[in-house]
Amino acid sequence: MSRQRFRLAIELLPAYPLHVVLEIGYGSGIFIPELAARAQRVAGIDVHDRAANVSAALANAGVAADLTTGRSEALPYADATFDAVVAVSALEFVADLDATVREMMRVLRPRGRAIVVTPGDHPLLDLALRLATGASASDDFGDRRGRIVRALAANARIVATAAFPRRSPIPVYRAFALERASDSTA
Repeated sequence: MSRQRFRLAIELLPAYPLHVVLEIGYGSGIFIPELAARAQRVAGIDVHDRAANVSAALANAGVAADLTTGRSEALPYADATFDAVVAVSALEFVADLDATVREMMRVLRPRGRAIVVTPGDHPLLDLALRLATGASASDDFGDRRGRIVRALAANARIVATAAFPRRSPIPVYRAFALERASDSTA
């Protein structure tokens, strides 16, 4: 299932070579090698304090990344720094979704693209999670899964979507490609 989330993100990333990409919520760094294959430079931010450990593990695998500890609601990067910003299964854990999406758009270069992948929001999915893992979606996510799309639409322009499984009435994962609203092609 984890691979499906990453496939959705890759599907929505721009096809052209990227100069610099930011991953919000990089976790163990598992997706960074894939991003590094598509960009000259990768940066990452996560709330945990293991940036040095993840950087070392990536370096042992021949992958360089500039990782830092911080919050997505206040990204420590200059305006228009990144060609792409990627958040895979991260925003459902963020308290202030609007601030995070505004920050993603702020650090995105003109004509850049942000990719957000998030779990589906449906009682059947919540039941499957409980049966498979014993975890509670409401404990883990609160109501944030339901608010993500509203925050994306309010603070950015959604230019493409994808889902897994495809054409399912109840997607397990939803993905959104975003551009800054001020970058309208009209």
